[in-house]
Amino acid sequence: MNKKLWIEIVVVVATFAVAMFAGCVENEAPQPTATPLPEGTPVYGYEVINTYPHDRTAFTEGLVFDDGVLYEGTGLYGESTLRKVKLETGEVLKEYHLSDQFFGEGVTLWDDTLIQLTWRSGAGFVYDKTSFLLLEEFTYPTEGWGITHDGKRLIMSDGTATLHFWDTDTFEEIERIEVHDNGVPVTSLNELEYVNGEVYANVWQTNRIARVSPETGQVVGWIDLEGLLSEEDFVHPVDVLNGIAYDAEHDRLFVTGKYWPKLFEIKLKIREGTS
Repeated sequence: MNKKLWIEIVVVVATFAVAMFAGCVENEAPQPTATPLPEGTPVYGYEVINTYPHDRTAFTEGLVFDDGVLYEGTGLYGESTLRKVKLETGEVLKEYHLSDQFFGEGVTLWDDTLIQLTWRSGAGFVYDKTSFLLLEEFTYPTEGWGITHDGKRLIMSDGTATLHFWDTDTFEEIERIEVHDNGVPVTSLNELEYVNGEVYANVWQTNRIARVSPETGQVVGWIDLEGLLSEEDFVHPVDVLNGIAYDAEHDRLFVTGKYWPKLFEIKLKIREGTS
């Protein structure tokens, strides 16, 4: 075999190998970060109370529970939606598709309206809860990640350690706090839910939820959801934990993730050795 032909064969084989490796990396689901938690803050594990079906094509960005059903916001350009979902079956009862230019993010319920953020467009939307009719659009200067409310103010995250508090009528910022665990900033705050006086915040690319004091920004507890999905759940690609909903009437906490095939009702359990 002459030298030129040998070099061409080597180049072809190397190119194929690189392409195969790149394809594997591209299709591999992101792995949650497992950095140690700061000492001194209580850590909660979980008990699974119920498991419900969840649409595995839903890139979940926002989740809220109301009157027996879930309202879910999904993301990705060209695929973003607002949905009404039957809890017990995961059936999509109503759906609104955002324009392809928007990447849908967090969702919250305020009075008889649903409020949905978008990622980098600086645009938010207000819908009629029953009909999903678009009632209003508004703007904000940061990225949009998660949104909830404390009964008086809207609370939103932008992917940093900052929580922004907005007026519910004007969507103008009236306050902000920096989230920290004993002085260490907690960044990548994503989906939010207000639960019994605390802001629960998914920390992006981890299996953790921070329980945050809305008065001080201090993390008062961590929820570690490692192992929530079984090995069988990874047969199809899944993405990161993201989606918290709370049923205040029955004290039920629900969590799911992007492309997850299941939604879980969980009960928190303090871990031994933490305080």
